[in-house]
Amino acid sequence: MSTGVIIALIVVGLVVVVAAGLFAARTAPRGGRGLQRRFGPEYDRAVAHHDGDTKAAEHELAERVRRHGSLKTHPLDPAARERYLARWADAQERFVEDPAGAVAEADAVLADLAHERGFPAGGADGRYEDQLDALSVHHGAHVHGYRRVHRATHARTGHADESRAGTEELRAAMVEARALFEDLVGRDRAMRRRTGDAGEEAADRRAADTHGSHKRTGALKGRLAKGS
Repeated sequence: MSTGVIIALIVVGLVVVVAAGLFAARTAPRGGRGLQRRFGPEYDRAVAHHDGDTKAAEHELAERVRRHGSLKTHPLDPAARERYLARWADAQERFVEDPAGAVAEADAVLADLAHERGFPAGGADGRYEDQLDALSVHHGAHVHGYRRVHRATHARTGHADESRAGTEELRAAMVEARALFEDLVGRDRAMRRRTGDAGEEAADRRAADTHGSHKRTGALKGRLAKGS
């Protein structure tokens, strides 16, 4: 083997080593501050989950980065984006009459959308915790909304009817989950006005119509009572 070939192999080997080092430096968290910047509010939740043990929380978060930090997401094609936008708008409209069903659909939409973007499979056919961990590495600021709708969907309840407090919790979960949906679907502001807010506006109109209907019914009953 000639000297030139040996030198070339050494150079290639050095390039590979340097590239690997740079990749590891980019994906590895840089201590507590680096993890806090990367995970945002998810960092505080991890610390709380470990009863204030910062070291244990950071170990868990660093492990998430090790497993999912190099994940590459896939862009959505226009047809898929429109499909998910329609599903989310339908879930928002459904909330007025069926809050639990709407939140369950939001949970399913997020699981399907995340998987289509390249995250591990979640939902009924996958491992929700693994998908959530991967999402937290890349969407730490908004992943808790997914956690909330998932917990609400799979919580066991003793009665089919929900209390007002339960409905308000579902509403809050749905609102928080929307931020992650917007991150994953990649909507621009025009699409948000056209599709996302349309679902909320339709839900508000239906709620107003229902309230007005109840008022008219009450007034009618009052007139009937006076006439009897």
